[in-house]
Amino acid sequence: MSNIEYMKITFHGAAGGVTGSCHLLETVGKKILLDCGMFQGGEFNEKMNHDDFAFNPESLDALIVTHAHLDHVGRIPKLIRDGYTGPIYLTYGTKELALLVLEDAVHIMEENEEKYGTPVLYTLEDVERVEKQCKCVEYHDTIPVADGVIAIWKDAGHILGSAFVELESADGRVGFSGDLGNNNVPILRDTDQLGNVDVLLIESTYGDRVHEGEDEKKKIILEYIEDGVKRGGTIMIPSFSIERTQEILYHLHELSEDGTLPEIPMFLDSPLAIKAISVYEKHKEYLDREALEQVQSGENFLQFPNLKFTETVNESKNINHIIGPKLIIAGSGMMNGGRIVHHAIRYLPDPNSLLIFVGYQAEGTLGRKIYNGAEKVHIFDEEIPVKCTVKAIGALSAHGDQEKLVSWVRNAEKLPKKIYCVHGEPNAATTLAHRLKDEMNIPSFVPEKGESFEI
Repeated sequence: MSNIEYMKITFHGAAGGVTGSCHLLETVGKKILLDCGMFQGGEFNEKMNHDDFAFNPESLDALIVTHAHLDHVGRIPKLIRDGYTGPIYLTYGTKELALLVLEDAVHIMEENEEKYGTPVLYTLEDVERVEKQCKCVEYHDTIPVADGVIAIWKDAGHILGSAFVELESADGRVGFSGDLGNNNVPILRDTDQLGNVDVLLIESTYGDRVHEGEDEKKKIILEYIEDGVKRGGTIMIPSFSIERTQEILYHLHELSEDGTLPEIPMFLDSPLAIKAISVYEKHKEYLDREALEQVQSGENFLQFPNLKFTETVNESKNINHIIGPKLIIAGSGMMNGGRIVHHAIRYLPDPNSLLIFVGYQAEGTLGRKIYNGAEKVHIFDEEIPVKCTVKAIGALSAHGDQEKLVSWVRNAEKLPKKIYCVHGEPNAATTLAHRLKDEMNIPSFVPEKGESFEI
């Protein structure tokens, strides 16, 4: 392959939407893939996961992974099945969580194949091949990922082990945000400073809005739970199994310690989240000061009285026999699968029950339809009336809001010369791009899926 005299970026996912993160960087004759995530939200999106890649996996020199969420790692086994044999660079925490996420995805796909005849994308054997190709890195290590290309991973503060990556070659310097964490999140350290990059790919999930203040977070959680208890029904919290669930448990632990948490039965009904907790307990090097101090004092900040882990199917079903107010935290976060949909069938029609969204709801997902006010939804070919109360807490998002994203760019070591807003719906990405251009005079663009730019 002859060296190219320019840098080229092609956006193969999370362009015009928030899932399927996948961007191809071509520089000094090398091809570096940034994330390889699964498309989520609606039948059309999920069918795209089975499409051939728009590039030849065999031609790639390296795969760089920012973090373990399914929309960033979910197609890696397919990439390998289709011929990729090179290294997968990621942090130790990301590797362990990603393997759990991919194994969980296989089990869900196998269940869906059995129930609905939908084809599986890959098998557990493919996931095992992923593990063999992983090369783990530490934060702030500078790694040669291909001849003439070096990369450094920095803490994104999004989930355990999450990173944004800065790459450098003779053609220039590129930054890829992955997903950036919210401000002042518990458990994890704050997002590192952006370095000196020429071109930045930045997520824009909440590029058009601002979350509630940090001080409001615990207050709102308690207020909603108390409201649910007064109603006498079931409080459902659909939650992403990694990071969001742990943050919720952290806040509930604090409220329990304060003596303000209502004494009702509470259930963590997510096998993946339960398994992920052991990874959090193992990798103390990723924890912030407060969480680390609690661990060192022997306190478990993810458990408290009245909380029960329900790992098996029978344990999950037994939740239904609990009479009176109860709280259920279950995956998936956008209600497009997992145990939350079974609870939704039972409790969405109940006017006394309460559904609390704590994360982003992508277009086409069940969660988005309910969040938008649907009076009826279809689950497993059943029409389910939505009569419960629906609320949302933006401050619990694992994604930084517009103020966080703009501040992160503004406080970079040196302002980028060009920015591409990805991982956001069109309005969110466009709003962020306009603000970055207006306030910092940085040319900012919103690429479409499949679009390429030579730099």
